[in-house]
Amino acid sequence: MQTNLAPQYVGTPEGEAAEAILRKCVHCGFCTATCPTYQLLGDELDGPRGRIYLMKQVFEGATPTRATQQHLDRCLTCRNCESTCPSGVQYGHLVDVGRKVVDAQVQRPMGERIMRWALKEGLTSPLFAPAMKLGQAVRGVLPAALKAKVPAPQTAERNGVVWPKAQHARKVLMLAGCVQPAMLPNINTATARVLDAAGIQTIVAPKAGCCGAVKFHLNDQDGSMVQIRANIDAWWPFVEQGVEAIVMNASGCGVMVKDYGHVLKDDAAYAKKAKRISDLTQDLSELLPDLVPVLKPKLNAAAVAAAGTQAYHPPCTLQHGQKLKGGVEQHMAALGFSIQVANNESHLCCGSAGTYSVLNPDISYTLRDRKLVNLDALKPKAILSANVGCITHLQSGTDVPVKHWVEVLDEALGDAY
Repeated sequence: MQTNLAPQYVGTPEGEAAEAILRKCVHCGFCTATCPTYQLLGDELDGPRGRIYLMKQVFEGATPTRATQQHLDRCLTCRNCESTCPSGVQYGHLVDVGRKVVDAQVQRPMGERIMRWALKEGLTSPLFAPAMKLGQAVRGVLPAALKAKVPAPQTAERNGVVWPKAQHARKVLMLAGCVQPAMLPNINTATARVLDAAGIQTIVAPKAGCCGAVKFHLNDQDGSMVQIRANIDAWWPFVEQGVEAIVMNASGCGVMVKDYGHVLKDDAAYAKKAKRISDLTQDLSELLPDLVPVLKPKLNAAAVAAAGTQAYHPPCTLQHGQKLKGGVEQHMAALGFSIQVANNESHLCCGSAGTYSVLNPDISYTLRDRKLVNLDALKPKAILSANVGCITHLQSGTDVPVKHWVEVLDEALGDAY
């Protein structure tokens, strides 16, 4: 669509980025059909097309209001609209820029500011792990709303093995993540064990921390870039030593790290390194084509059969953000597992969306319950996903076990490691 930037945005990184994206939009409206918030709320301004118009007006000089801010806040950034858009509009990048510009002009209420600060600082803090451990210790007496955010304690071992000790010629880096080791530690250890069974050594760089997504999407983009640069510095020696990939088993982290090259494209000191990191980054599912022939002979057939029907929820950050769709289902089926996606709305967000479930609980839990209805229709023994946020969010609404798909694969390997 035609866009005429206001003078204050001409020549700025935000203005140039927004204009380039806005000009690709042809206002066709296909995106509204796949937008979760538009489906729930029925308001054009709570769909991608309406939000694009709001951001266009701001970049053309209109003064944003609190209502503008709230419409942008209600976006899940699921990027389903990107999968639908025939014009290739990079809506995710646009809404990041739009939120930053709007927040600079519209002051939030004090309560919101405190909550957002607590989330961006607390979730990425070293104190998160002991706080989670304390929460799990008293989980039985927590109020329902808080209990939903505190998963039951989880063992991180299988057959006495926590982290494999074998050395392999093939080596990959893995980001442990900021909340995953405290909330669901078995995802990381299961990943290391599965890769070990395939002859691949998993390395966690000690100084790598949060991927930067939490702060970035809460509009602390400067704070996020500090974390991003720290991760690049932590990984770079291993990159120079020839690790073959940086593996992500949380798709929310994966989509962020794959975006490092874009986020730091104007940073003279880090642009090339950031692009190299993004190019090396792979979701764990992208390794499956090579893993299947190696792992299949090692699987316990009885354990695979006993797993029964598994319902799979592909996270938005995987199917829309990373454009990886169908891989988990295809390759887990090749390994003998019965994996099914919901017959309805498998493309829609479960409502987790990072910190969204805290900031917009009504919408979030409505989407969760809608998602679970479709998954429960499959009568699964377990629900699988590929992102810690989706797993904990879905588990808060069902008694059916919710796991990462790699945990099921790890269980079926038995003592193969």
